[in-house]
Amino acid sequence: MADPELVSTLDYILNRCDEKSIEAVATAVVRRKKELAMFGSISTLPNPGRLAKELSSQFNLDGVIDGLQRNIRDYAIRIIRQEAPELTDDQINELAGTWIPENKNQNENNGIPQSVLISMIDQFISFSLGRMEKEEDHALRKEMGAWPDKYWKSFPNQIRLIITDYLKGKIEEKDFNTRISLALLK
Repeated sequence: MADPELVSTLDYILNRCDEKSIEAVATAVVRRKKELAMFGSISTLPNPGRLAKELSSQFNLDGVIDGLQRNIRDYAIRIIRQEAPELTDDQINELAGTWIPENKNQNENNGIPQSVLISMIDQFISFSLGRMEKEEDHALRKEMGAWPDKYWKSFPNQIRLIITDYLKGKIEEKDFNTRISLALLK
């Protein structure tokens, strides 16, 4: 028995395609032939978007960055020891620390990178003031569920207090921006 999907596809191509559609089908056939030649008869071809998403969810980027930072710092310490053997361990560590800070979380707040936190604050304020586009809210909810609650819980206490004052009208936007900027520096 013939594959119903194949029969349906052939029916569409032979009986209902216009000139534009035939060109699209021809291009798709050529592409598929190339894929089969490259990958053989693998039923599912690599999907870069899907692979990237799967890898990023499985890949501990923070761990990789920590490891990379440790390796670079260790390398710098070895070079300093070779080039300046007269320095003490404390002096070497201090020198390496000025070049490659040991604490990668210096630009983080509650474990959240500062750039991400700024974006979260902006989205939260935009949503709270009714300025957020429905599409953006929908996309965030699709990705994270009740994202406003998750954002609120992840904000450091000082940020929450500043946001609350701003949303209640206790401070103006300019003052809000200044206070948030200062809070992010800590």
